[in-house]
Amino acid sequence: MHPRSSPLPLLFLALACSSSSSSTAPPIPVAPTTSSIKHVIVVIQENHSFDAYFGAYCKAATGSNPSCTTGPSCCEAAPDKDPGGGARSIPLDDAANAGFDPNHTQVCELSEIDTGKMDGYVKAPMVGGAVCGSPENFAVAGQAVAGSYWQLAASYALADRYFQPVAGQSSSNDIYFARAKFAFLDNDDAPATIGSACQLTLKPTVFTDTTIGDLLVGAKVPWGFYAEGYQAMLDAQAKKDCPTAPTDCPLGMKTYPCDYAPDDNPFQYYKAFQDDPAHAFDFTKLAADLSSGNLPGVSFVKAIGYKSEHPGYGTTISAGSSFVTALVGGVQGSPYANDTLVLVTYDESGGYFDHVAPPPASAIDSQPYGPRVPLLAIGPFARKNFVSHVTMEHSSIVKFIEWNWLGGQTGQLGTRDGTVNNIGSMLDPAATGVAVPEK
Repeated sequence: MHPRSSPLPLLFLALACSSSSSSTAPPIPVAPTTSSIKHVIVVIQENHSFDAYFGAYCKAATGSNPSCTTGPSCCEAAPDKDPGGGARSIPLDDAANAGFDPNHTQVCELSEIDTGKMDGYVKAPMVGGAVCGSPENFAVAGQAVAGSYWQLAASYALADRYFQPVAGQSSSNDIYFARAKFAFLDNDDAPATIGSACQLTLKPTVFTDTTIGDLLVGAKVPWGFYAEGYQAMLDAQAKKDCPTAPTDCPLGMKTYPCDYAPDDNPFQYYKAFQDDPAHAFDFTKLAADLSSGNLPGVSFVKAIGYKSEHPGYGTTISAGSSFVTALVGGVQGSPYANDTLVLVTYDESGGYFDHVAPPPASAIDSQPYGPRVPLLAIGPFARKNFVSHVTMEHSSIVKFIEWNWLGGQTGQLGTRDGTVNNIGSMLDPAATGVAVPEK
């Protein structure tokens, strides 16, 4: 533990006071690690490409492939015009985000990627009755709305070759945080767990194969998934109801984006962890655990839908960035500040334009990669004002967890965790105590 004098932000103090679930529990022992990183918190936001958030932050010429790694001059700017027809990008602000949800099914994303030409975002035709291309897909955020993320990138490490592991919608990409392998297409499957009755459930599905969660349990490494709105869903479902929408949810409905969605937690698909109170937590518990010495070694965090930045549904970027910056501030003001790595990424690109072609399909599951999404590494272990050009994806985070908490041995799942690059390029070996591998 490394006490600091700075207090937790007010939001986190309020959350800690509202949660008594860990206030009397004894502190969780710190699990042995390969590096000096004793805790990792993986924050999973939604549906924005790298160019959508960092295309105006980066200053290198489009297509220049810079080899330098210091600051925005070392990552490529988004092009001024759409490669498919010359249209200029529209500003991606809160109003644009709230009012339009690009089609991000696999058929549309592949049509827009167009075998790596990245020229179909505006002009891609209808596919199977779905409208794919739209001028609103070619949207780039400016400093006014993305500035808090730009500041984190300038202070810590940003990856500009981090891709969504499979072309298509959120749930199919979320699964890679648990299993590092393809499980189903788009959002076609959903877990049959608490909260499913309050969502549009297409196909209830249960898996039994091994996840990173199983490996951590086997090694006695504490871990958990903190989801905003989970306790409200538990309370409402006990009364056979759905939660009343929070007053600040734009749509005010008893469903997404105003309540907890079980398909946002990939471990809910796996029988061993469905609504398991040892690993499925409400988000308010995170603040309590930070202040009471009960933070697990490995944590995942999911905001409620209207704070996840998911486009459409009246959802704003500002609500999501405020959630993330408050969380980062809460960690940095906690006793865990000096031994915790925070990773912030996006489940998938949401159908927004990106100009960098994805890598070839994975040899592990033959699934096509989707576009780039942002990955930020934050905290004392991250390189400063650094841009990593190493190709990575969600399975890279799984690989890092294995390396750091499971004795340095990666590939234990027998999936992409054995073939993807690790996240070491973003981390400072002087701080981690040992060089975290890049591969």
